[in-house]
Amino acid sequence: MSCHEQRMHIHVTCAIIERDGLVLAARRSRSMRMPLKWEFPGGKVEAGETLAEALVRELREELGVEIAVGEPLGSYRHAYTHFKVTVHTFRAMIVEGEPRALQSEQVAWVGINKLGEYPMGKVDRLIALELQNQFERSISGK
Repeated sequence: MSCHEQRMHIHVTCAIIERDGLVLAARRSRSMRMPLKWEFPGGKVEAGETLAEALVRELREELGVEIAVGEPLGSYRHAYTHFKVTVHTFRAMIVEGEPRALQSEQVAWVGINKLGEYPMGKVDRLIALELQNQFERSISGK
């Protein structure tokens, strides 16, 4: 690839779903890029979809749940060898169903203060750190 070629840029959405002080995480299947790493559920935005529409579709496909998309929590950029990714993160709430590992190895409700114990890729780790910072500020009253 010459320095003048543009790398493909992919937009991805992911959901931060909290319940009883826990956050939902999914463990990538063995056949995926970065196998067995933990991530926040979501996926690639398809042509013609809004970020919210993509997130609703992805969680229906991946977890078998219907969600309500809430406030955006930020965007994270990362560059790989052959493509760039922007991950758009939203709070979300499950309105129907119980999460099942339909496209991942497993799903788990994880204590926000325990996220550091779960192996993650770079972007999911950044999101986890932000959640941990917010959690610590909320319990310290700052």
